[in-house]
Amino acid sequence: MKEIKAFIHPHRTAAVIQALRESGACDAQAGAACIHIAISQVQCVHATSDSTQQHYSVELGEPVVLQTKLELVCEDDAADALVDLIVRNGHARQPCSGWVHVSTLDRRVPIL
Repeated sequence: MKEIKAFIHPHRTAAVIQALRESGACDAQAGAACIHIAISQVQCVHATSDSTQQHYSVELGEPVVLQTKLELVCEDDAADALVDLIVRNGHARQPCSGWVHVSTLDRRVPIL
């Protein structure tokens, strides 16, 4: 199993989710390879070449960039295709539109 975490611009989130849905890879009713998609809004502490993207976080006391973090778990053989799909649909036409991280999961245990 693989865990994919993607940090993308918030305005690209809907396009990525739609592409995942249309791919059929994340259709739980069809026995999909993609399991448990989670989306959260995050504040990333890093410099950006576009200062209009930065906001000042009072809590952190420094500039941040607002991004969407998309997390999903998938079968090993589906990871490359899902990463490619996220990269193609998450691109915001900027030098760096985000990052995708892929990790290997040792195990997955359901809470019953």
